Amino acid sequence: MNLAGMLSWSFEFENGGFFEGFRTLATRGVDQPILNVFRMAGLLLGERVMTSSTGQIPLDEMMKNGVRQAPDVDAMATEAAHEAAVMLWNYHDDDLPAPSAEVQVTIKGIPAEVEKVLLEHYRIDDTYSNSYTVWKRMGSPQTPTPEQYAQMKAAGRLELLSSPEWLDVSNGKVTIATSLPRQATSLMHWKW
Repeated sequence: MNLAGMLSWSFEFENGGFFEGFRTLATRGVDQPILNVFRMAGLLLGERVMTSSTGQIPLDEMMKNGVRQAPDVDAMATEAAHEAAVMLWNYHDDDLPAPSAEVQVTIKGIPAEVEKVLLEHYRIDDTYSNSYTVWKRMGSPQTPTPEQYAQMKAAGRLELLSSPEWLDVSNGKVTIATSLPRQATSLMHWKW
């Protein structure tokens, strides 16, 4: 199955308050976290490949019961010439504090001649790529100072979780362990 496109029914609400309303990608010129999900999706190049997750909630169960018991910890992945990407998430219907999911991602099928891959790991959570949480920490100002506005604009960009790093490939595969907070989304992008 290939992802042909993503669609958002988004609207612009002029003169509204910061983070007021639903179905927006930006608020008064500040990118909202959902826009970073689209940026991550833009890094999923090539063909979609199969993933498996022990934390996945099957679609039929999700449609019937929602995600009310255990969180849905799942992924989608793509491969292209000289690169691969995995988007993973830890989702629950209830937006309440909860433990992070300890996740191990293994990429297989890297060409035998490749000894190292460069990993870029992007994250959206309460700390990274999230203008909304920055705004809330400021006290939810409706008339932010120029400095506060600049901080919110910067927080609206897609951020790396850590500096890019070179990883060793062993027998055509590489494994990464990460802690994925509740309601977080990560994108791991490998190049070789």
